[in-house]
Amino acid sequence: MPSALRAPRLRRLILAYAINRGGTWFGVIALSLAVYDKTHKGLAVAALLIASQAVPAFVVPVVIARVEASKRQRELSALYFFEAIVTAAIAVLLGHFSLAPVLVLVALDGAAALAASALLRTEAARLAREELPGDPDAAEQKANAALNVAFSATFVLGPAAAGVVVAAASAATALWIDVASFAICGVMLFDLRARVQEVDEGTVAARLRAAWKHIRSVAPLRNLLIAQSVGLVFFESAAPIEVAYVKRSLFAGDRGYGYLVAAWGVGVVLGSIIFARLGERRLRIMITLGTVAIGGAYATFALVHSLGAAAVAAAVGGVGNGIQFAPLISGVQRLTPAPLRARVMGAVEALGAIFPAFGLILGGVLVTIGSPRTAFAIVGVGACVTALLFARIRIDEAPPAAEFELPDLHEQEQKDYASGV
Repeated sequence: MPSALRAPRLRRLILAYAINRGGTWFGVIALSLAVYDKTHKGLAVAALLIASQAVPAFVVPVVIARVEASKRQRELSALYFFEAIVTAAIAVLLGHFSLAPVLVLVALDGAAALAASALLRTEAARLAREELPGDPDAAEQKANAALNVAFSATFVLGPAAAGVVVAAASAATALWIDVASFAICGVMLFDLRARVQEVDEGTVAARLRAAWKHIRSVAPLRNLLIAQSVGLVFFESAAPIEVAYVKRSLFAGDRGYGYLVAAWGVGVVLGSIIFARLGERRLRIMITLGTVAIGGAYATFALVHSLGAAAVAAAVGGVGNGIQFAPLISGVQRLTPAPLRARVMGAVEALGAIFPAFGLILGGVLVTIGSPRTAFAIVGVGACVTALLFARIRIDEAPPAAEFELPDLHEQEQKDYASGV
């Protein structure tokens, strides 16, 4: 971690990521609270989250395939500037609230956000290999650990601060803070080129097919993505439950919602530190135990009756969150050759947006037909069961990414030409 922060360009990228993630929490908290307060429906919150994640996922792989082969330099900054403009429009719309146009703008913002996240992580891995001494795989682990700690630090401060801002000022004010974070991030990354150096020159369709062929042919990678997709259904189903849980079950209000999310973030910080110290050779163990901790936290929410007790459970779940996602990313990078990483990371981002949609629907339905406590009990058990899938995947025993054979893109180009793509 310290060595990652001493690398100049990598340090700047991590700082920009932290600023952006901090601002993003203001947007997430503000919109979730605003939509719930104006509609009083858990399904409306679920629709908001689906629009920001699942809908954009279908276009993100294409965006990444085009950007990574572009001759221009500033696509990553352009994505963040685009998010700033769209978020500003959402802030204006809150004064004349209508759910449909808000969902459309949120979907546009989500598409840019998912693409930018995949490209930023790929660029971080490349910079780590260039700027950090020693083993390249270990350098990538350090970069992932640094990004994970940056994410978790904003997880602690962002939600609590956002809850205070929304309660003291307004949701629109919190959104303008989010706009500022996008603009700052875009300026900081203005000279970075989000392009894989060894990228092939095939068509967009051929490059996407090459990534898909690699995922299908490498069993540990394929199984890892399948298990994560199942897990995300249960992990993300909590999102539409949380607002109703805090307000209806704990009677804690807007600030309470921010504090509960912040408590989860405290755990994420601790989990990130654990991964940074122990995760290099224990990826499977980290992912499995992290999944169990997340499920256990949700199950505990169903039992406790005070914000303090729920916050303790959230901190434990956050630890699980911190030691689950970062090793997952490291595992994907370990199993993917450098020329394919941007596209495979795009697939990870897409799956991480599509499958939570099922969870958001599940959570919205459960909290609508039953109580928030019952909903948390169901998704908690489901998350714990998912850990069995991760426990069977031999990530650590897989060969280095450089030993995997790249798909024959020449063959893909011929297929594209024959099919008129």
